[in-house]
Formats: sequence, C-alpha cells, structure tokens
Amino acid sequence: MALEIKVPTVGESISEVTIARWNKKTGDYVAMDELLCELESDKATFELNAEAAGILTTHGNEGDTIKVGDLIASIDTNAAKPEGVTEAPAKPVVPTTTAAPKQEPVAPKQEPVVGNKPYPSPAAAKILAEKGLSAQEVSGSGRDGRITKADAMAATLKVVSNESKTRNERVEKMTSLRKTVSKRLVAVKNETAMLTTFNELDMKPIMDLRNQYKNQFKEVHGVNLGFMSFFTKAVTIALQQYPAVNAYIHGEEIIYHDYCDISIAVSAPKGLVVPVIRNAESMTLAEIEKEVLVLAGKARENKLSIEEMTGGTFTITNGGVFGSMMSTPIINAPQSAILGMHNIVERPVVKDGQIVIRPIMYVALSYDHRIIDGRESVGFLVKVKQMLENPTLLLTAGNDPHKMVLGL
Repeated sequence: MALEIKVPTVGESISEVTIARWNKKTGDYVAMDELLCELESDKATFELNAEAAGILTTHGNEGDTIKVGDLIASIDTNAAKPEGVTEAPAKPVVPTTTAAPKQEPVAPKQEPVVGNKPYPSPAAAKILAEKGLSAQEVSGSGRDGRITKADAMAATLKVVSNESKTRNERVEKMTSLRKTVSKRLVAVKNETAMLTTFNELDMKPIMDLRNQYKNQFKEVHGVNLGFMSFFTKAVTIALQQYPAVNAYIHGEEIIYHDYCDISIAVSAPKGLVVPVIRNAESMTLAEIEKEVLVLAGKARENKLSIEEMTGGTFTITNGGVFGSMMSTPIINAPQSAILGMHNIVERPVVKDGQIVIRPIMYVALSYDHRIIDGRESVGFLVKVKQMLENPTLLLTAGNDPHKMVLGL
C-alpha cells in the first residue's frame, strides 16, 4: 500500500513551504519516524518524519515551493526491507540465560555529505553561517573529514581576484523567509507614515554598573549581564508612560496593550528573525538575559516555533554588534515603533563645562506618525535615555540597588 505524505499545517497564515533539504531520496528504505526532509516556511524551519516504514518516493526537489496539503512523498509500506538495512536499535532488555542470537555486523554510519564533503557539526555550521562561508570552502579535520567547530573558527573568507576579468553571474532562488521579509518591508514603507528620531546615550553609568556586578551576577544566575536586559527594562518603563508607542492600528481602531511583549531582532543563518520576550515589564534583569540567551540560541539553530516569533508589541534591534554607527530601522508591522541600538564609540563630550571622553551610543526610534506624535516619540526616547544614564532610577524604585541588580 502506498501511504501518501502531505505537507502538514505548520501555523496560522502559512499557505506554502519550501523544501530546504531532503535527508532521504527516492528508493531509500525509511523507518517509522525517520527524518525525511526539512521544510522552510516564511517564519521557521520544520522537520517532516516518516509516518510508516517502507520504500520512499519523493515528490519535489530541494528549493521547490509546495502548498500546505499537497503531496510531498509516498511510502510503499508493503515493500520488503532490503538486505543490510537495519532498524533503529531497540531498547535494551534484561539478559536471561537463553543464548542471544548471532548479530549480523552493522555497517558504520556514514556522515551525510554536501557535495563530496561531510556536513559540519551544528556548532561549526553556526560559525560558518555567521562568517558567510559554505562547507565546500572548508577542510574538515574531524572523523571522516567532518568539519569541527575548531575548523570553522579557523576558516577565513577567501578574497578571490578576478584576474581573468570574467563577467559571470550567479542566480539563486529567494527563500520563503527572504520573500516574506521583502514583501513586509515594502508594505511597511508604503503603508505607514514612518519617521525616525535620534538621541545619544552616555553608556558609562551602565558599563560601570556591569563591571561592578558582572562576576556576582554570573555566579548567582549562570548568565552574563549584558546591555540588552538594561535596554529592555528601560523600554518597558517608557512604554508604560507612553502607551501609544506600545499600540498599533487595526482598521479604524487603535489597540493598546497593558503588557510589554518585546521583540528582539536576531540575525540567524537563514535571515533576520524576531523572537518575543513575553511580559518583559514584569521580568528581572536575570530573567530577561536568560530568555534572550534561549531565544537567540534557537534562532541560530533554526528551531524557533511560530508562537515564539509572533505577537510582539515593540521591537529592539542591535546593529551595533555588526559595527553600525547609525541607522533608521524599519518598523516591524503591525507594531508602531522600533528602537535601534548601535555601536559604542569613545567621543569627546562636555560634562559640567569640561571636555571629557565618554563611551557614546547613538540610538534611533522609528515610529508610525499616524499613531505616535512627535511629542510622544521624542518623550519616549528621552525617557529611555534618562533610565539608562541613571541606572539606579531604572533598578531601585526605593529598594536596595545591590539586591535589585542581582535579583535577590
């Protein structure tokens, strides 16, 4: 009997997926629940497993776009298992006095390959993606030539000079994620009255506070004390003072929120994703740092769920990690505003009539002028600046600052 496998419903509003990679090919024998392929939607990557054991027939090639509910594979469940193919090992049982049957030798598992090279380890794949390198460009030192984390860290991007002065072009099909991002960005520019206001932050107070508590913080909570938790906390306070920045337009109505679900823009191997920290206004610095760490890790491994990427009320993006000095971030629809962080540079500034050197960060707030007035946008950004330049105001609210920072 041929068992049909169709593209499952993977989330609300997702009508099609792209075949990112086949793990099996037509004619292969597959076991129950064995991974068949990876599917990529405009929001996340999903795995499709075999619903029964048998001989596989695939329908579609890598890179093809298939609608939800369409046939993607079939399995002949009546086909005999080929000789030499072994099932996954069964759970161990308590041995008895009965002699065990002689086991046939099992061929060592072969590493899957890209072209003629083994796949990199997950950690190595992440590093290669961040460097913009493919597995084909790296020599592996691991078992059977597998690319290890050390190989990926040592790899460098080769600059090839076009000495022969060729004029070749390379064409790549856009991924579902990239197509969706493109459409949404154009829609935001066309459908909102987007403006950007700027300010600068003296980061010395925050940096001094981090240096004072970072070792204790790591010992108590097991995570580093970063800038993102301070910015997130400051943003939630400002959002509650300026609720229009935390609202959005729905038809002819404005939807306000009494909670702050903060979207954090993360650069992932397959593009920009924006996971959400729920109810950030009620979280401690440690809770925010832990959540950022978990979500960023999932993003880099393409393991974020649809639920983890939907429903934010405000977005923070940090272009400073890539060296950006200034930018005008684009609103993450249907939200009404986004805060852009940038790199920290020592600059001469005037303090109390004296020229001093301070670590300065430029910040940018892009907002939809249809719902947020200039007074509110500037006031919001000034409030964030005040909180970050006076972190004791941000953290204490009359309590012991040492306990507040450490979350005790």
